[in-house]
Amino acid sequence: MTATISALLADSTTELTALSGGAAGVDVRALLCHVLGQPSSYLYTWPERKLTAAQLAQFRQLFARRLQGEPVAYILGYRDFWTLRLNVSPTTLIPRPETELLVEQALAVLPATPCRVLDLGTGTGAVALAIASERPDVTVVGVDLMPEAVALASRNAHDNHLSNAHFIQSDWFSALSDMNRFEVIVSNPPYIDGDDPHLQQGDVRFEPASALVAEESGLAAIRHIGQTAPTYLVDGGWLMVEHGYNQGEAVRAAWKDAGWPDAKTQQDYAGLDRITLAQRL
Repeated sequence: MTATISALLADSTTELTALSGGAAGVDVRALLCHVLGQPSSYLYTWPERKLTAAQLAQFRQLFARRLQGEPVAYILGYRDFWTLRLNVSPTTLIPRPETELLVEQALAVLPATPCRVLDLGTGTGAVALAIASERPDVTVVGVDLMPEAVALASRNAHDNHLSNAHFIQSDWFSALSDMNRFEVIVSNPPYIDGDDPHLQQGDVRFEPASALVAEESGLAAIRHIGQTAPTYLVDGGWLMVEHGYNQGEAVRAAWKDAGWPDAKTQQDYAGLDRITLAQRL
């Protein structure tokens, strides 16, 4: 049995849309590109090309997994983030485009001179490695509680030829000496309330709950980071975290209680609260 690229794109997108809606076409294109070993432009340049029997069998196998709800990133084993291709696994969150705002904000406040950045709860190392890729003169330290995540982030640093990012196992700041000081501390911590119905929907059903859910209505980790970070920041250093679209006000209030009276929230490109940041004065 053979099938053309255009037919597979149309039929598979329709089938997947009926189940999941949203970005079904993006998912189908990603699977097809992976099977063909070609960029997305190839799909539109050669729409009448037929897949070989082996390619079609592989696509059907991968597509069946997507129909069961498994995230494309876990099916393929990688996700593109910033300018990097990152290995992913079910032990870590899947890097998402909106998290690139955290990278942009960090790069915007970094001194022009060599300095140090700390990434808390680094997961795949996405944020740490994106910063490291843009600033070879900056030393980036990523920490994660899970040893599997530390190993994965280290592998991603190696695969992307980045020698200025290093990863260690740590429960937030616990493995760091209080002599360590950083110019910027970033984090995409767990911030979802355990009762949030979105946890039973979409890709997050397959992602580790420990990287998604926090106590205190999703604010426990963010509050802890705000309380502890001053010990590890240089004077004038910046702290910034990603959070939920409806948490900006709550995060600012929690940080004000922790001694950050001037915390401010940045919106993402969809106009939703996404990053709260504050400077140690």
